[in-house]
Amino acid sequence: MAKIVLGAGTSHTPMLTLGSEDWTHRAADDLRNPRLNQSDGTWISYEDLRGTVGDAHADRVTPEALAEMSDICQRALDRLRDEISAAKLDVLIIVGADQSELFGPENMPVVALYAGDEVVTYDRWSDEAYPAWAKAMGKGYAMDEVHRFPGARGFALEIVEGMMARGIDLAVSSEVKDPHHAGFGHAFGFVIRRLLKDPALPTIPLLLNTYYPPNVPTAARCHAIGRALRESIEAAPGDLRVGVIASGGLSHFIVDEALDRRVIEGFSPDKAALLQGLPKGALMSGSSEILNWVLTAGAVDHLPMRWLEYYPVYRTPAGTGVGTAFAVWAEGEDA
Repeated sequence: MAKIVLGAGTSHTPMLTLGSEDWTHRAADDLRNPRLNQSDGTWISYEDLRGTVGDAHADRVTPEALAEMSDICQRALDRLRDEISAAKLDVLIIVGADQSELFGPENMPVVALYAGDEVVTYDRWSDEAYPAWAKAMGKGYAMDEVHRFPGARGFALEIVEGMMARGIDLAVSSEVKDPHHAGFGHAFGFVIRRLLKDPALPTIPLLLNTYYPPNVPTAARCHAIGRALRESIEAAPGDLRVGVIASGGLSHFIVDEALDRRVIEGFSPDKAALLQGLPKGALMSGSSEILNWVLTAGAVDHLPMRWLEYYPVYRTPAGTGVGTAFAVWAEGEDA
């Protein structure tokens, strides 16, 4: 039977595709944003946020501090890349949120599995008119041009049948018709471009609607979907070594270290209730990508967590940024 031998998770913030000197572009977006999500489900402008907390994180957004944090995160990504390579996978399932890249308001499934022969990216950032930093971000997301990476159609269809039999009603997509209009986006391109030493490794995108109400699943439902995913993989014929990786998160665009640490604590199998009980209000906007980790945790909680690094990465004095995490679940001792 097939078997999950590796679980993983990575943030995919644009900051991870850029040098720290370009993080100011993302910070500028925060300064203009009138609807920064707070973990109680309310929204706040940057001006009002700063009026509440002041410049509490000013010492963490100096050029020197940002450069140091960038180096730390890149080293973590290098390690994660090595861990994935060492697992000698036959296929990698990438759990990510689509953000109007493949799907749109005309069709936004709760959860969809891609069963195509090729994973084709959307060339959203290919226009030469974009500034250099945006083009660099697009390249890091494999969205600088149309890229074609191998899928795993046969195995994906086996997973679909297994999950349907277990009460998970999946949408299924098997083709990208016009990648200049719609295709796979940053959650998937980042993992393939940055973390796969062998881009020929087949991947299966699992697309979770975390961003767009009203059909965003609860944290408890995402965890249950993850459990069904593992059962379906283990029921599939063939002797495949499978990896599952969460792409995105943790808290953003206001960093909430307490929320992030609750999520991390919930990765212990005996504390899964912490993940299952995450309130809807804490999972708005960028923080909704935590649901990708919740689903992955449900799929891989038969494996011990071997390594995790967490960094609250701030980019403005008032505390906007990303709770950045990198993790591996696998048998064996930590290196």
